Amino acid sequence: MSSPSLSTRLTLLTLLSATTIYFLYKSRFLKLVKKPVSLIPNSNLDRKGKLFFISRTGTSKTLAQRLHNLLSSTGLFFDLVDPKDYEPEDLHKETLVLIVASTWGDGKSPPNGEFFENWLAESVDDFRVGSLLLSKCKFAVFGVGSRAYGDTFNAVAKDFSKRLKALGAAEMLPLCEGDVDEGELDVAFEGWSRKIIGVLKGSLEGNERYIVDGDDLEGESEITDGSDEDEGRENGAESGILDLEDIAGKGPSRKSGMVGKTNGNLNGVKEMVTPVIRASLEKQGYKIIGSHSGVKICRWTKSQLRGRGGCYKHSFYGIESHRCMEATPSLACANKCVFCWRHHTNPVGKSWQWKMDDPIEIVNSAIDLHKKMIRQMKGVPGVTVERLSEGLSPRHCALSLVGEPIMYPEINSLVDELHQRRISTFLVTNAQFPEKIKMLKPITQLYVSVDAATKDSLKAIDRPLFGDFWERFVDSLKALREKQQRTVYRLTLVKGWNTEDIDAYSSLFVIGNPDFVEIKGVTYCGSSATSKLTMENVPWHSDVKAFSEALAQKSKGEYEVACEHVHSCCVLLAKVEKFKINGQWFTWIDYEKFHDLVASGRPFNSKDYMAPSPSWAVYGADEGGFDPGQSRYKKERHHKSKR
Repeated sequence: MSSPSLSTRLTLLTLLSATTIYFLYKSRFLKLVKKPVSLIPNSNLDRKGKLFFISRTGTSKTLAQRLHNLLSSTGLFFDLVDPKDYEPEDLHKETLVLIVASTWGDGKSPPNGEFFENWLAESVDDFRVGSLLLSKCKFAVFGVGSRAYGDTFNAVAKDFSKRLKALGAAEMLPLCEGDVDEGELDVAFEGWSRKIIGVLKGSLEGNERYIVDGDDLEGESEITDGSDEDEGRENGAESGILDLEDIAGKGPSRKSGMVGKTNGNLNGVKEMVTPVIRASLEKQGYKIIGSHSGVKICRWTKSQLRGRGGCYKHSFYGIESHRCMEATPSLACANKCVFCWRHHTNPVGKSWQWKMDDPIEIVNSAIDLHKKMIRQMKGVPGVTVERLSEGLSPRHCALSLVGEPIMYPEINSLVDELHQRRISTFLVTNAQFPEKIKMLKPITQLYVSVDAATKDSLKAIDRPLFGDFWERFVDSLKALREKQQRTVYRLTLVKGWNTEDIDAYSSLFVIGNPDFVEIKGVTYCGSSATSKLTMENVPWHSDVKAFSEALAQKSKGEYEVACEHVHSCCVLLAKVEKFKINGQWFTWIDYEKFHDLVASGRPFNSKDYMAPSPSWAVYGADEGGFDPGQSRYKKERHHKSKR
């Protein structure tokens, strides 16, 4: 039987109702979609996808590299792409796009993603482009950010998702958000990565998924649009167990920034230290006190216990390093400094929003834990019975361990408790809480971190949470000026970041009028999740000396280089009119006199408890700030020979 002629077929087609045509089309369509995506001819998996990373410090890049390796190991091949090297005009050719995007500071894209982001924004607003430009493209976005920044949390990732959809691209998975400050980023990213592979391979957690022309046809219960209905699901809160959905940013507990019901706290107020943060800090050697404090033994404490020398505070101010306790009443901070050697495992915040422990309990626990760590040095070569006994009676407390101690609402009560035990206090603040500085009672020595001298460089280095960070910084310096006790600017030099701003640094002296200026080279402690500093950023001691001498010269005789500690790559500038008497420097502290002055309740100033500096600590001395009463120890380093 011969096939109908073309005219006959056209006649039959015109006689078919619209409903009949629809069902004929639908039956053919369903045959097509019953094949998993991996089996569909000319599907997205037949060509390489693109995996973009929007990154400044390297966090998103590291995550993208991890996903790239995972995809490759499962037979899914993607090009790992830095968007600054990509031509966005080619985006319409892509069929599969994955993006790992960080948000920088106030909601802006890191530099490597600025052009890409701007191109998308302009394309969305250009009526000539239209909403079908990326109709052949499927995508998924993972956002890396910090909830502490409020409304700008993962703003860049959200913008990418919104604009790609506006240009016609189909979202394979809803935007997933990771918080770098809650210790759950890796787990959230791992869960998202598994789902990505499940979608691309045609299955997700054992359920078949079919994707054709951007339409999800099955398995819809597995991936939702992140609506309130979805967030109302059970998430393991009753059991207190951290499940993947909690960590990935879904569930009602996420909206309040809490995990589970109250994260094991009382009165419905969350604890600062989550189980994940606690585990990370303890791995680094921190002893956690209560819900928000910590103590850790310093390597210089161990060094002086062994008679191998103390830290720069010993050389500059007469601190007995083996009797010094490092502690903090607040593990939280309002900055995310690029050189932070704590690897950003501590929480961040703009104000106190956590359960609060009693200051006396904090001090008691800190001393007990410190003593326990000191006792562990018993029997270590070089540790004598006399020094061990002294170490068990701490006389100094450095409130600078991690976080921002001045955030603790009862900081004055805690300082009082230390002083009543005749333990001196060296407190370091990051200059974001000027009102807290004003209300502080006398501190043995009060520090302000001056990590940069200009607004732009301070923003880049400290990565502050506050939008008015510069105004807060300047007001903190002004508040420091009103203090009568010893005050210090602490400068951390990072080559390539802040070593060229001598004039700008000099102009800050007038604002805060500090007694001392500590200038220290940054310490390299390996790469971290948010900082990719290398040894190239670490200045030599000669660099620090040159910077210090130039800065002293800019002060026109108001400050001079007083002391140095070569081993710490640290130099001290001191105010000449206060601390140089008849050619003799008085940078050391009479600690017993300080405690007597505090106990008296009478007003006093920094000149009332100064003590003469030993000759070996003075700048230019042959000892380089090393106490000759100690034995210098140099570790033998055995390097593998190069082939």
